[in-house]
Amino acid sequence: MIPASGSYRLSNVRLHRSLTPGLAAAFDSDGLALADIAVADGKIVSTSAHGKLPKAEATDLGGRIVMPCFVDCHTHIDKGHIWSRKPNPDGTFMGALNATGADRAARWSAEDVARRMDFSLRCAYAHGTKALRTHLDSVAPQEEISWPVFEAMREKWRGRIELQAACLLGIEAVRDKPWFEKLAKRVAAAKGVLGVVTYMLPDLEELLDQVFAQAIKHGLDLDFHADETDAVSAISLKKIAEAALWNGFEGNILVGHCCSLARQPDLDVLDTLDKVAKAGLAVVSLPMCNLYLQDRRADNTTPRWRGVTLLHEMKARGIPVAVASDNTRDPFYAYGDLDMLEVYRMATRILHFDHPVGDWPQAVTSTPAKVMRLDGFGMLAAGGAADFVVFRGRSWTELLSRPESDRIVVREGRAVERRLPDYAELDDLMVG
Repeated sequence: MIPASGSYRLSNVRLHRSLTPGLAAAFDSDGLALADIAVADGKIVSTSAHGKLPKAEATDLGGRIVMPCFVDCHTHIDKGHIWSRKPNPDGTFMGALNATGADRAARWSAEDVARRMDFSLRCAYAHGTKALRTHLDSVAPQEEISWPVFEAMREKWRGRIELQAACLLGIEAVRDKPWFEKLAKRVAAAKGVLGVVTYMLPDLEELLDQVFAQAIKHGLDLDFHADETDAVSAISLKKIAEAALWNGFEGNILVGHCCSLARQPDLDVLDTLDKVAKAGLAVVSLPMCNLYLQDRRADNTTPRWRGVTLLHEMKARGIPVAVASDNTRDPFYAYGDLDMLEVYRMATRILHFDHPVGDWPQAVTSTPAKVMRLDGFGMLAAGGAADFVVFRGRSWTELLSRPESDRIVVREGRAVERRLPDYAELDDLMVG
């Protein structure tokens, strides 16, 4: 279906308004329009309304949706695929935390981390992801193991997936100032992102100041895990926004989860959102993982809330919002495959990314690309890379009703071989 030559034209495709700047076409109520794409030498030459290209010179795709390759801005590929050897005993957050900590201490050698990372990236690539940010558990001594592995993996995957990494540690570890500064230097040397998990500690504001000070000193962007709980008292998102404002921070800040915000009184929510918008924070929700972990009850009763944060309210205030994969087949989430179409499908159902569709497709493409400072990613524009995914679905209801396992992933103008790795490849890591 995709010509093997370096130059070709695809006609009768459906493109989305929010992902195709400059396209002058008749868009329907869901933002889709029939269009043609011209490709040459790995670049998009043009996008135009359908019918502008001579039929004899184009491949007719029958109205299929074409989207830019995905950007997955919150993952944990250092944890991925350990479920078979260390499952979550009860499906709770604490069960996940304890199981992962035990597995990390016992099993996370450089070889173990590298093989699981590479397996994860092969999944993401086959599904159409072009850029990915992973958190790396960086509690001592794991930071000395995982960061070199990540740097080697980034080189191995250069040109296929643009990789970023953020350190991950509980903010209480910041109290050890010499160690934390050493870690910040290590992250800066790896061109990474400074990240911590925030909790409602008595000295949270002081600890946040230290995090911001190191980020400013070393020129680092920030990435927080915040309020991954149903506790109404968990307001670290607000504390992060306040710290950004009083520290005059000018870098990018991404905050993940923010689950407790959906449980708080309206006036408190409005105050938090106003501060988040003023501070310029971006927020990523992890709908699949938080649906799995949050409000899981020990008494065999049904969960009462979805675990996601208030993305509609945030977006209405101009706050950049995204959704991402988060964990994959580890104690924090037993499922998943780093498939951003699955993430978007689930987000649409859980968070109501429909009626209208609006520009929600940007939440898995151009918005996380901007947060990650990746110019030209997540869009289909003349002069940009011909990196896109061709689906069978011709409407959102068709696209989001099936797995689209036969999608075509195009990189630099050519269809790639989409071969998902076999789980059996990791069997030897699951024993002993």
